[in-house]
Amino acid sequence: MGIDYTKRPKAQPPQPPAQPPAPTPAYGQQPPAQPVSLSKITLTKSAPSISLSKQGATTGQVRVNLSWTANSSGGGLFRKAKGIDLDLACMWEFTDGSKGIVQALGNSFQAPRQGQPIIYLDGDDRSGKGGENMYIDLSATNQIRRILIFAYIYEGTPNWASANGVVTLSPASGPEIEVRLDEADQSAISCAIALLENRGGELVINREVRYIRGAQDKVDEAYGWGMNWRGARK
Repeated sequence: MGIDYTKRPKAQPPQPPAQPPAPTPAYGQQPPAQPVSLSKITLTKSAPSISLSKQGATTGQVRVNLSWTANSSGGGLFRKAKGIDLDLACMWEFTDGSKGIVQALGNSFQAPRQGQPIIYLDGDDRSGKGGENMYIDLSATNQIRRILIFAYIYEGTPNWASANGVVTLSPASGPEIEVRLDEADQSAISCAIALLENRGGELVINREVRYIRGAQDKVDEAYGWGMNWRGARK
């Protein structure tokens, strides 16, 4: 009985079912941009700006937190002082031309609006551990022209280097955005930290970290807010 050497085709493995083609954007439309999947973005001198709109972070509230070291064991100035008290604040301007300030000083804790305020400060912290928190309603982007986030030394010896100030913006969606107060001017009592601007419906955050030798009126002067100032206490 002989052996059959006739070549037979090998059995082919079953093929997976064909996948439906991916949907394509309509004519003239660009494919949607994918948000950056980072847990935190740090704004620096070389990369100072970010668009909240392009990050898909223009819904809900963004929490702005300022934390710092109230007492530094390494700084001689801090040993002599009872501690530094930084205050978080912002100057705001809306598209209807109204403008003002949100800060603990003078009990100006919110930007007025019927119902939920667009901006509000939840309290005054003097320890720096939990920090101070400000909330901005991003659903009101069309009413916002610009918001300048800044901090000032309410009490204590000016020593920005040892204070280790950090501002973190936490949107409802998208990565956190961090601005470190990593420069110093020991003659300054205020620091402009970040500027939020509405650029044709796109909300953009720009790192400032600009130290200003003076209080709120000098911050106003540096950015051309044009408000009238009087003394106040908290």
